[in-house]
Amino acid sequence: MSHDPNELMTLTIDGQEVSVPHGTTIFDAARLAGIPIPVLCHQQNQTPVAVCRICMVDVTEANGRPRPPLAACIFKAEPGMVVKTQSEAILNTRKTLYELMLTDHPSPCIRQQQSGDCELENQAAAAGVHDVRFLKRAVPVLAPDDSSPAIHVDFSACILCDRCIRGCAEIRHNYVIARQGKGYFTTIAFDDNQPMGNSTCVTCGECMVSCPTGALTNKKALGSGRLYPENTPNVYSVETEELLALPVFKGVSGTFLELNSGSVVKRIFEPGEIIVREGENGSTAFYMIDGTVDVYIGSPREHVATQAAEPGLFTKMVSLLRPKTQQPREEERATPSHIRIDAPVDLPYDNPIAQLHPGDLFGEMTCMSFYPRSATVRAKTRVIVLEMLRNVLDVMQKNKTFRAQLETNYRGRALGTHLRSVPIFAEIDEDFVDHLRDRVDLMRFAPGQVICEEGEPADAFFLVRIGFVKVSQKRGRDEMVLAYLPRGGYFGEMGLLQGGVRTATCVALDHVEVVRILAPDFHEMLDRYPYVRTNIMRMAEQRARENNLAQTRRSLAAENAPLGQFLEQGLMEAQSLLVLDLEKCTRCDQCVKACAEAHDGVTRLLRDGVRFENYLVATSCRQCRDPRCMIGCPVGSIRRRNSLEVIIEDWCVGCGLCASNCPYGNITVHEFDSSGNATALQSVQTDKDASNTGKVRKATSCDLCHDLAEPSCVYACPHDAAHRVKPNEFFANVLGVDLDGEAAFVGKNR
Repeated sequence: MSHDPNELMTLTIDGQEVSVPHGTTIFDAARLAGIPIPVLCHQQNQTPVAVCRICMVDVTEANGRPRPPLAACIFKAEPGMVVKTQSEAILNTRKTLYELMLTDHPSPCIRQQQSGDCELENQAAAAGVHDVRFLKRAVPVLAPDDSSPAIHVDFSACILCDRCIRGCAEIRHNYVIARQGKGYFTTIAFDDNQPMGNSTCVTCGECMVSCPTGALTNKKALGSGRLYPENTPNVYSVETEELLALPVFKGVSGTFLELNSGSVVKRIFEPGEIIVREGENGSTAFYMIDGTVDVYIGSPREHVATQAAEPGLFTKMVSLLRPKTQQPREEERATPSHIRIDAPVDLPYDNPIAQLHPGDLFGEMTCMSFYPRSATVRAKTRVIVLEMLRNVLDVMQKNKTFRAQLETNYRGRALGTHLRSVPIFAEIDEDFVDHLRDRVDLMRFAPGQVICEEGEPADAFFLVRIGFVKVSQKRGRDEMVLAYLPRGGYFGEMGLLQGGVRTATCVALDHVEVVRILAPDFHEMLDRYPYVRTNIMRMAEQRARENNLAQTRRSLAAENAPLGQFLEQGLMEAQSLLVLDLEKCTRCDQCVKACAEAHDGVTRLLRDGVRFENYLVATSCRQCRDPRCMIGCPVGSIRRRNSLEVIIEDWCVGCGLCASNCPYGNITVHEFDSSGNATALQSVQTDKDASNTGKVRKATSCDLCHDLAEPSCVYACPHDAAHRVKPNEFFANVLGVDLDGEAAFVGKNR
């Protein structure tokens, strides 16, 4: 029966007559009359779904017939209906429902601890629920999801009210959140059960605003949201309205910005002031609003070299800084065209200076992965920047307007330089770069996210733009790491060249951005540039040989029990080791003293380390085949020689991350007096630039005393206890197996 929408009907709620239009729900009728009915599963801007049932009421029809308790939020009022919202039966039912929900709810939850406004706990307390009679369920609860930089997900606090789902879908139209599972195992999920940080969530904050408990919590409420304390000099707060007026913030949720006020600030720098300095730690990114900055590496392009100083019982060595022109190193990579930094430009090696302008973003890797600063940034003119924490940067990077601007800048200014900075692509001409500009895809991956998987069809070639990628292969039930690829690294070529199937799994080690070149464009590049095909085939064959050799060693390890311990201690990964025969060693420390004396008082050896049978593997560089020291270098200055020896290039900025990452403590950072070689950087350095002090920090590691006939530590040992060995040959003799499939060990002294 249809009714005039303007026609009113009358019902009684808690003894009060209420007149409302036909079609009004009992819940809304009571609300209009000022009669509160508690509810957990919807807000006024959401469609009611009657999931929580807290809004149940007693109802008697106009003819006096009682009805079972009804959910007031979805059942429509009828003329003459008598409703009781506070009857004894209803109050007891609500208390039972609160108890059931609290059974699986941590009390107090994070929200209640921080702000005291968990709706479930507050409503339960108001209803007189102080103790829960039911036992906790004996099923595992999902671990908290902390992958999003802005939102903390605590599944144990979720009551499956679906408010976050409807906020995401009905209000924001993002359609990221849904339910998954059945029964006790039902939870909310993001996309196809991805961690929130890996999903298509744009961090608009609507789910946090909608959530009635501590299941979805703004990280600022957890103590991580303000960039600077209030009243910090030269730091200016930015109102939400001011941010939303900027084109790059178009589409960003005002709710999110309000919740994270203090996570982005405006800073003004006068000409000559340093904004960030290379090698320093940081956690923020900068977006340029106005002005121009110089970005450069102030540390001279000089490497740590050792040279004989004076004869003696053993040769005295002195550590100095030397440019390539004065002391070239064998098997060193040819002079690179550019040095890769954490900015939308790379720096020319011969004159490492560039400019950034309004609309540019720098410091992404530092902000997202907490790597040291890769370059010094100095205000060239009066500069206005927005400095932001990771939670804001993550939202910005998912914002379509902002992403479009960054991608336009990259395609127009950096793609060609980035591609040609990879040695095998160095001679690609501008015509082909123009061909690729609108055909490549820029793709982002969160830590742990799979980029491509072994065995799947190979359809693209990838170039790393930001972050580090781990490359591994399956070996039975184990995983073997093949490489860590930094900015400028590439992968996917072997699958495209060898049967069209991925030969390895590539995973984002941190926050990674890659340039994807589809297979047709990749093959066109090889056809157009034969030398590129030759170079890439040669590198693919070399990688295949290294992988096969590693597989041979792993197979031998599985067949020989003593090798298990050998592998566990990481010894197979080494190229060269210093071993001390403890049956001969008298702990005189002559080896340590000799190393210090040979290297200007700075020892690169500790008489400590792992033990294997009667041998001590001393703490000195192992030249690892899987060198973790290479992970995270902000300028890519630590790499392998062709001989697999790890080398630190001359543009090292002395941040010390490689030293921190080395699991064996074999890399140290030392301060040197710069050689004072004049560089073009003098034109941008001023008195305000403290990097122009004549002191330079550089990372150093054991160089095997390569200028001497044998290492000083070995030469100085009076008991023939110290030996520098190739581990696979040496331990092949000890274990009685051939680890390399080649000639086995023939003697200890190497």
